[in-house]
Amino acid sequence: MRIIHSDACIAEGAAHLAAVEPRFAMALDTVGTLPLRRRKDGFAALVDAIVSQQVSVAAADAIYGRLKDANLIGPRKIMWASDEDLRACGLSRQKIRYVRALAEARIDFKALRSAPTEQVITELTAVPGIGVWTAEIYAMFSLGHADVFAPGDLALQESARILFDLDERPREKAFRILAEPWSPWRSVAARLLWAYYHVAKDREGIR
Repeated sequence: MRIIHSDACIAEGAAHLAAVEPRFAMALDTVGTLPLRRRKDGFAALVDAIVSQQVSVAAADAIYGRLKDANLIGPRKIMWASDEDLRACGLSRQKIRYVRALAEARIDFKALRSAPTEQVITELTAVPGIGVWTAEIYAMFSLGHADVFAPGDLALQESARILFDLDERPREKAFRILAEPWSPWRSVAARLLWAYYHVAKDREGIR
């Protein structure tokens, strides 16, 4: 399993994609250098992902910042906190349930670093509030998996519609099949499509 560690890995993946798909070569000429986008893994990363669900980037940043300021990021801190404490930071009732479920799940984050993508997704999606998209994004950016994709992402779907001149956005199942030839660099393909989305739509594709 290839892990993306550096900008050199991204460049290698981008060169491969440009060689196998001419439209990717065109997109790379448009967007330029792709970002590394590696993040820390672990409990806090998934709390951040839960906080970000269905809110704006600004709102998510504000809520997560209040949780950090209140020292309510670790699993024990969340389990010991009252609902009122968590609500005061901006969490909804549903998200309070989700972060508590995550705290109680006792995920072995260190073991996930060497686990295959399928296992990562299975373990994370067993926790209420963590769907396949969130698990795929975690594998892609927090663990650095080079060959994971997120076909349910609307920005990726819209970017592919524009780049490949499709009549409509590809649905998740069809998009997963469309992305198969981009292996073993599907996470670089995702970075490229998000970057192309930003240029094509002139707005942010992913936080």
